[in-house]
Amino acid sequence: MCFLLKKMQCFFLFYRKYKALLTNKKIVLSDFFRKRYRKRLQFSQTFAKINKLNIIFAFEKIDDTIMKHVTITRIAEELNISVSSVSRALRGDDFNVNKETKQRILETAERMGYRRSKIAMNLRENRTRTIGIVIPELVTTFYVDFITKVQSMLYEKGFQTSLAICNENPDIERNNLQMMLDNQVEGILISACHNQKNIDVYKDFMSKEIPMVFFDRTIDNLSVPKVKIDDYIKSFFMVEFLIRSGRRQIIHLAGPSFIQNTHERIRAYKDAMEKFNLPVYPEYIINSGVNFEDGEKSMEEFMKKQVPFDAIFCFTEMSALGAKSFLQKLNYSIPKDVSICTVSGTSLSTMVYPRLTVVEQPVKLMAEKSVELIMEKLDNPKVLDKEIILEAKMIIREST
Repeated sequence: MCFLLKKMQCFFLFYRKYKALLTNKKIVLSDFFRKRYRKRLQFSQTFAKINKLNIIFAFEKIDDTIMKHVTITRIAEELNISVSSVSRALRGDDFNVNKETKQRILETAERMGYRRSKIAMNLRENRTRTIGIVIPELVTTFYVDFITKVQSMLYEKGFQTSLAICNENPDIERNNLQMMLDNQVEGILISACHNQKNIDVYKDFMSKEIPMVFFDRTIDNLSVPKVKIDDYIKSFFMVEFLIRSGRRQIIHLAGPSFIQNTHERIRAYKDAMEKFNLPVYPEYIINSGVNFEDGEKSMEEFMKKQVPFDAIFCFTEMSALGAKSFLQKLNYSIPKDVSICTVSGTSLSTMVYPRLTVVEQPVKLMAEKSVELIMEKLDNPKVLDKEIILEAKMIIREST
């Protein structure tokens, strides 16, 4: 019993000194504590070891950020007013707090370094203020530019983003969408991996009145807001340009068959060739992919067929760069021997030689319109679903 009392006396002696120091906004720590503070000191679970600590107290001020966590209660104490008045003022309430008091509260909060807890705010409002962005890949710079613009716009509106990359895999997309649902995002901006799979998941979001906006890669048979370019028209004009430039044996490095845009661009390629009475050979349409390696590999396989060609129309900028690289290694001169062009061009097309002829999507405008549509749906879930077709620009450069 005496042993226990002795240990308790030791503990309470330490506790009184420690509490007094905290009140004065100072911490007194021994060399023992200072060395272990950085390692997230863990106290013993028993009081028996306390008397073994050789505590030599030495007063020193430490950074206020260690000690201070500014709350509305501390602001209220500082101004000697009610906590409810501080809370109302910080929420922007102009009716229940007079102008002078509100100004004093705001100035004091700023001086003390007060920051509102977004988590607490969202819990009170039963909101997460989070928008999910689901994209099929992060290989092309198109999606990088899109995400950058969207995040900037949503931040200004008080929203954060949750990003999920699906690696062109609809199963991963399904899991990512479920994650978004579990995390209670308020809306989804999505460029679909597959034009057939995961329709049931999209409809589940719609049934729960979680707004979805599809951009770039959209789903035709789904009634949702969409933002895209006219893939058919722009692809038709691009192939027509190649033909009018004297090219006749045009390869199309098409995208994956499960992407809606792929079908639109293949249809445009065929129609443009037929308009000029040029044959459309099956071997000239190659289901490639979207990245650099896909372009290289597709051209390597095509070259084995020893079929003549004088132009390549590509699905993506990266596949065009891969095809271009492969041909240049074989000493093909571009555009003297072969013209190369692509849809979905970005600034990356200007960083190579020769620079690529492209259809350049208005990616920043697409991001702006996508955010506008998701905000409309959040404000009014009953608003009519819009489909926005943006004007894309064909830019002629040295590769054609």
